[in-house]
Amino acid sequence: MVNTHLHFNTSIGVQKPENIRNKNQACPFCERDQLRDLIAVDGPIILLKNKYPVLENAYQTVLIETDDCHADLSTYSKEHLHRLIRFGLKFWLEMESTGQYRSVIFFKNHGPLSGGTIAHPHMQIVGLHDIDYREKDSHDMFEGLLISEQNGVRFTLSTKPRVGFYEFNVEMGDVNYKQEFGEYIQKAVHYILNHFPFKATSYNVFFHHLDDKIYAKIVSRFVTTPLYIGYGIPQVPNNLEMMAEEVRRIYFSIM
Repeated sequence: MVNTHLHFNTSIGVQKPENIRNKNQACPFCERDQLRDLIAVDGPIILLKNKYPVLENAYQTVLIETDDCHADLSTYSKEHLHRLIRFGLKFWLEMESTGQYRSVIFFKNHGPLSGGTIAHPHMQIVGLHDIDYREKDSHDMFEGLLISEQNGVRFTLSTKPRVGFYEFNVEMGDVNYKQEFGEYIQKAVHYILNHFPFKATSYNVFFHHLDDKIYAKIVSRFVTTPLYIGYGIPQVPNNLEMMAEEVRRIYFSIM
């Protein structure tokens, strides 16, 4: 029988530190000399085995993005942005290529509504032994209103959102990294945090590898709609054209 659910180990989960809301909790990622089980290091970027592997039948790693606890993806220099995204994609795809996992997920949490527990900028790369996330993926999940397209990389606002409302998509081929891929992701995150029509403090970035494409889906996070929780029905807002035009105006009008 195919397993469709991840099992969460609650006895490990209660041990995890949390400092997104609990500001008195020390940041474990700032104590770099105390970090163990390092896998790879590139200057301030560190990939290590997750100290709290709450997901059963999975291999969990954490990608610490920077040594600046108060930094954010939306404000990284171009040099650090590309260094980080290249690093993450490299190890994600390498884990995929080992054949040890049914699939490997690569994602980022940011903010109190994102599902994360640590404020320090980080991502996660997780090898799933018995679940293939791609079984629920399709290319039309990443279709949308075109905001910008450069060097074979597309930046869209989803017209078929997975959960509902506003989801940005960035798409490129899986052969070579293109700088536009990282820069479009950064612009989507910056827009969510600084120009969104509703005050937004949280977002996720989800990477998907489907056929010969790599996608990033950038999702603003609010309280999830009950129609999706109860019935799995996504909602599409009627102002997508207006938002796509606003993103073009803010980030691409000088081009």
